[in-house]
Amino acid sequence: MAINPSAVGTKTTHGTLNWTSTDALLYAMGVGAGAHDPAQELAFTTENSHGVAQKVLPTFAVVIGSNEPPAEENPFAAIGDFSLAQILHGGQKVVLHGSLPVSGSVELTSVVTGIYDKGRNAVVETGAELRDVETGRLLAETVSTIVVRGEGGFGGNPGRTLAWEPPDRSPDVVVSYPTAPSQALLYRLSGDRNPLHADPWFARQAGLDRPILHGLCTYGFTGRALLHEVCGGDPAVFGSMDARFSAMVHPSDVIDVRIWKTEYGARFQSWVGDRVVLDRGEFVLRAS
Repeated sequence: MAINPSAVGTKTTHGTLNWTSTDALLYAMGVGAGAHDPAQELAFTTENSHGVAQKVLPTFAVVIGSNEPPAEENPFAAIGDFSLAQILHGGQKVVLHGSLPVSGSVELTSVVTGIYDKGRNAVVETGAELRDVETGRLLAETVSTIVVRGEGGFGGNPGRTLAWEPPDRSPDVVVSYPTAPSQALLYRLSGDRNPLHADPWFARQAGLDRPILHGLCTYGFTGRALLHEVCGGDPAVFGSMDARFSAMVHPSDVIDVRIWKTEYGARFQSWVGDRVVLDRGEFVLRAS
């Protein structure tokens, strides 16, 4: 089935999605919290440390519901029928409207907001809202960009790319986070079971020499750096985080997060060695 540009506007109601304290803890460990020093970040990795109340990493919003059964209406069914080996995460934005509760239930509604022809590949953009089931309060919004390899060339809107450059100065801070050899195996337990990140055979079928780290895992590592270096560790002032995935990361790589502080928050990039792996980073503080 070829790409279907008319799928723009397709809405999906995913029903009630739930998470527990354990889900939030598992996600935190999946994005490296406590790995360097288990005595640090206890608010995100434990629920019963003396004098430490549990908190939730803001980027957890991008995986809420990932372990739930799929929605009855699959928005990708309208877009086309693609192999998991064709799909890569192109970019991610999350907007927080306050700290996420340790456990909770939300109604998730998503909509296909754009399908773009990039020549060889197609790009699909979706937006979503997460609203508290009991109060109806908007907890978070997300915008996800998916690259469907080999499905471009259909003559559609190419979209546009806004100009972006890092500030013309050295970063104000660089945070280095090693990833573990088993990082993808741990992170996948938060919901993304794509075998591209775990199965060597499947990775070879996709043209890779070995499994790669989830893009959203790199995103979560980067979000931790922004939380601690720009927000003083306070999730309540974590406003929005937007970035593009620009290169692959492998388990065991060291992620260097370069942060340039601004009056509104920060610009950022994440590097592995001499490669930019997360680019065009914009972070905005939220008024507490």
